[in-house]
Amino acid sequence: MNIRKYRQEDCEEVYELFYNTVHSVNLKDYSQEQVDVWARRDVDVEAWGQSFLEHYSIVAHKDGVIVGFGDINDEGYLDRLYVHKEYQGIGIATMILNDLEKYAEDKDIKTITTDASITLKPVLEKRGYVLVKEQTVELKGQLLTNFHMIKKL
Repeated sequence: MNIRKYRQEDCEEVYELFYNTVHSVNLKDYSQEQVDVWARRDVDVEAWGQSFLEHYSIVAHKDGVIVGFGDINDEGYLDRLYVHKEYQGIGIATMILNDLEKYAEDKDIKTITTDASITLKPVLEKRGYVLVKEQTVELKGQLLTNFHMIKKL
C-alpha cells in the first residue's frame, strides 16, 4: 500500500470509488434517498476532480488500484476521506489521516476541522477528534446528519 499526491488523471477512478463507497458503506447509516443525493451520477466529475487540485489531496493505491483518498485545505479543513468498499477495516483511513495530519503539522496548522458523516465519526473519535456539534444539512430535499469535529495538533 502506497500513498501519493492526487493527479487530475485520477479523477474518474476517485469519483467511482466515492460513488460506490457512499452507495454501499455509508448506506448502513443513511437511507437510499440520502445516498442518492450525496453521490450522484449527474455530477460534473471533471469539476469535482478539479477541487482536489486546490487542496492537499492524496490517494492510497495498491497494485495499480486506488483504494482510498483524502484531502485537506490550507486552513485545516479535512474535506473528504473515503476508502474503497472492498478495502474497509485494514488501516487505509489511518494511513491517509496520518499523511493529512502530518501535512497540517508541517504547515503549522493548529486545528483540523471537519464535518464527518455518521460512518466516519467513530473513526475520527478514536484519533482524538472531538465532537463540537451534531448538524443536519439539506441536500436536494434530503436531510442528512453529520458532525462538526475538531482536532488540536
